[in-house]
Amino acid sequence: MNASADQEKTTAAGEGWSEDMELAPAHPGDRPSAAPGDDREGERLQKVLARAGVGSRRVCEEMIEAGRISVNGAVVQVQGLRVDPDRDKIAVDGVRIEIREDRVTYAMNKPPGVITAMSDDRNRPTVGDMVGDLAKGLVHVGRLDQDTEGLLLLTNDGELAHRLAHPSYEVRKTYLAQVSGSVPRDMPRRLRAGVELDDGPVKVDSFRVVDTHAGQSVVEVVLHEGRKHIVRRLLAHVGLPVSRLTRTAIGPIQLQRMRSGSIRRLSKEELGQLQELVGL
Repeated sequence: MNASADQEKTTAAGEGWSEDMELAPAHPGDRPSAAPGDDREGERLQKVLARAGVGSRRVCEEMIEAGRISVNGAVVQVQGLRVDPDRDKIAVDGVRIEIREDRVTYAMNKPPGVITAMSDDRNRPTVGDMVGDLAKGLVHVGRLDQDTEGLLLLTNDGELAHRLAHPSYEVRKTYLAQVSGSVPRDMPRRLRAGVELDDGPVKVDSFRVVDTHAGQSVVEVVLHEGRKHIVRRLLAHVGLPVSRLTRTAIGPIQLQRMRSGSIRRLSKEELGQLQELVGL
C-alpha cells in the first residue's frame, strides 16, 4: 500500500446507492448531546482540545478566552468546562473538529482495475488489499466501478458513512470524464434540465467542458445522484461515451494531486467540513 500524499493530478467517477447499503449501517440516529452548562462528569475542554492537536493547553485556554471555541453550538464562556468526547460537538472558529481518537477517515485515490470491496472471493485486487490493517473497522463510503479511478473515502465512523451514502443528504460528487467527440453547446443546459434513463430521470448540478483536443473532450460533471454507473450511463445516453472517468471530489473533500494508489488521513478541517455537510 502506498500511503504517500504526494501530488499528481488525476480525475473521477462514482457508483450507486443500492450497492452502498451493505456498507451503510442501520441509521444510528443523532448522537445525544449535552448542553455546555450541564453539571456532569467529563474531561476539561482545554485538555480535549490539546489532545486533538488544536494547540497546547495554554493556547487552547487563550482560544476559549477569545470566544473561538463552541460546544454543541454555544460559545464557551468559562474556563474549565468539562466535556464528553463521545457526545459533545466541539468547534473551533465555527469548524467542527473530531475529538474521538477511535474514529478515523481516509481519502484514497483508487487506481483503475481495483474492486471497491474489502475482500473478493475471485482474488481480484481490492480496496481492502490496499488498506490492509491501516485502521480497525474501515469501510468504503460508496463505490467506484473497477475501471473508474479517483477519490474514495474510507471510515470507521458508521454514522458518517451512513449519511454520506444516503441519498437524502444529496452529497455532491465531482467527476472528470474523457469522452469521444466534441460537446454540443446546449449540452450543459440539457443536462441541468434532466434526461430520462431506463431507471428514471437524472439531472446534473453542473456541467462544463474542460478541454477539447484531437477528437476527444474532457468534461466536468457534478451531481448528487448515487445510482450505479450513473455518470457513464448519463453521458452515453447523450452521445458522449466515456473512455476514462475519475472522481475528483466528494462534497468539500478534493482529490487534488494525490498519486494513484495513495491514501491520506483527512485533516481536522476537512473532517469538520464533511461532518457539517451531513449535519453531524
